[in-house]
Amino acid sequence: MPQPYLSDPDKGPSRIRVHHLQQAKERGEKFAMLTAYDVMMAEIFDQAGIEILLVGDSAANTVIGYDSTLPITVDEMIVFTKAVSNGTKRALVVADLPFGSYEQSAQQAVATAVRLMKEGGAQAVKIEGGHEFAEHVRAMVLAGVPVIGHIGFTPQSEHALGGYRIQGRGDAAESMIADAKALERAGAFTILMEMVPSPVAAKVDEVLTVPTIGIGAGNATTGQVLVWQDLLGLGANRTPRFVKKYADLRSVISSAVSQYHQEVVSGAFPSADYEFKE
Repeated sequence: MPQPYLSDPDKGPSRIRVHHLQQAKERGEKFAMLTAYDVMMAEIFDQAGIEILLVGDSAANTVIGYDSTLPITVDEMIVFTKAVSNGTKRALVVADLPFGSYEQSAQQAVATAVRLMKEGGAQAVKIEGGHEFAEHVRAMVLAGVPVIGHIGFTPQSEHALGGYRIQGRGDAAESMIADAKALERAGAFTILMEMVPSPVAAKVDEVLTVPTIGIGAGNATTGQVLVWQDLLGLGANRTPRFVKKYADLRSVISSAVSQYHQEVVSGAFPSADYEFKE
């Protein structure tokens, strides 16, 4: 099987752009997105070939330690975005618009997006919500900001949605399709769907011209995204059902740090091998 265009080091682009993702859908190819919040992990993911790095507002939970994504600020998001941008050479860097930074008006959304791009180095932004935010998407696109629309389960609306619940079941499927179409018409270059029944996600991908990205939405979408700490088994909390653990870094790190601690306490480290000689 030939190497997919985006992943081909000889034929693929040196920097992933919005139109490359569109070409992937047209070619019937897939691409991968991972969250990233710091320069070291961004470098690793970028060198591994991940096409999109999402500076998610999930940093609120995974980095800062908040109970939800709601408290994270634009200023905090800018710091994380700048770190990821500094560690990335090829991947498209996308930053989340955090809760409270876009809902008031399309003008507020544009102002926040511009800050994430100018100060943080983002190359695109992601906004949660359906047709009700189409005007916001259109305004950002007109301002020169590439936008990803996020529908289905939207973590910033967890209280309104009644917690972490699957979205788009039954009659709600048609509303989700309508939301996706509205965001596409407004200029969103990709639609992300979270915790959506796979047949519904497949239908959305089918009716849209732009690529789709899934998280807990089956494998019919053009791309997939996961929170990197879930992917690599770093978190202590319950892993979502839709996550496949590709490693158990929590155990690896815990074992290494425990060994370091034991050797320091016993005097075994540093040994003569790690000392400067006269």
